[in-house]
Amino acid sequence: MRPLILAAALLAATPAAAQLRAVPEQVADEREALNGVEVFLINEGAEPLEAEGPREIELTATDGTRLILQRMPAPKRSVAPGGFVKARYVPVGLAGVAIPPNAAHPPADMPGPGEVAVSSSTVSSSAFLDRFAPHEPIYAAAGLNDSGAKLQVSFAFRPFAEDAPLKLGNLRFAYTQTMFWALDKPSGPFRSTIYSPEVYADVPVGEDTVFALGYRHDSNGRGLPGSIDVNRLFVRAQHSFDLGNDWRLDVAPMGWIYVGNEGPWGRNVRRTWGNSAITAAIRQQDGLKLSATARGSFETGRYSGELFASYPIGRITGGGLGIYLFGQAFTGWAETLDDIDVRDTHARIGIALTR
Repeated sequence: MRPLILAAALLAATPAAAQLRAVPEQVADEREALNGVEVFLINEGAEPLEAEGPREIELTATDGTRLILQRMPAPKRSVAPGGFVKARYVPVGLAGVAIPPNAAHPPADMPGPGEVAVSSSTVSSSAFLDRFAPHEPIYAAAGLNDSGAKLQVSFAFRPFAEDAPLKLGNLRFAYTQTMFWALDKPSGPFRSTIYSPEVYADVPVGEDTVFALGYRHDSNGRGLPGSIDVNRLFVRAQHSFDLGNDWRLDVAPMGWIYVGNEGPWGRNVRRTWGNSAITAAIRQQDGLKLSATARGSFETGRYSGELFASYPIGRITGGGLGIYLFGQAFTGWAETLDDIDVRDTHARIGIALTR
């Protein structure tokens, strides 16, 4: 049924008017829509258009449920005349009933992003939730012996609206904190923590490439004499390849230069981290994802590699658990700043909230 619906929508697309028509993929019910709904944005005009569909659309599921879908943030792209691109929407309400019941959603014609308020057992909280996005994986994983546990929180925030003047909508602030928990010690101390704020601009180049330029600070958060902090100006780029059957390959090289005062450990960091890294990830929507990052110095021969593997737990249990089974492994030099001159190998397994 879905291919027939899509084929009919595409055949109906004619260059009669310079507008985008949003054609959502059919879903069986609300539960299926919670995983996200693909929406085909069809350019029915004679000129290229920006691939920015309506902020909210309505969809009637196969079981008759009327859903209100909201567009997810995505890099800006263009649609050729008579062509189409895919966008991803998520359900934010039923016909007049909010999901969750305590969430408030703005009218579809309200300009700019709307504030979302959520009541809890502490106090009502509000945020512009469409300004937040995953950055590096958020996870907790543990291994045997001195591998201990590794915990990470990470997010990116867009301070300006997508259509802000002077391209300010491309600006991002991100924060990552990585903690190493020594579970093999009697008192279970956190033996090391890395604090990594960064600010950068994401600039879409075409439909499948994003270029970034920014600044990142990494620190172990300690005072002298054990303080290690590093400041870098970086460039990175990601290109995504469509492999078919919902599989994609992402390749993201990154290069940087060191700036500012690095302290007494600066030379060791340069010798170990080098000036470049590359990440490659193969993933299937709502399925397996494998991601690997390599980093090191060609001059000193100090290299390291990290591997992530994840799979939605809901696909295993059959329930609606929105978390991932997660595996993480590291080998090489300097898994943490405090071990900048240490070479080791660790493997851990746990759960992830983002991947």
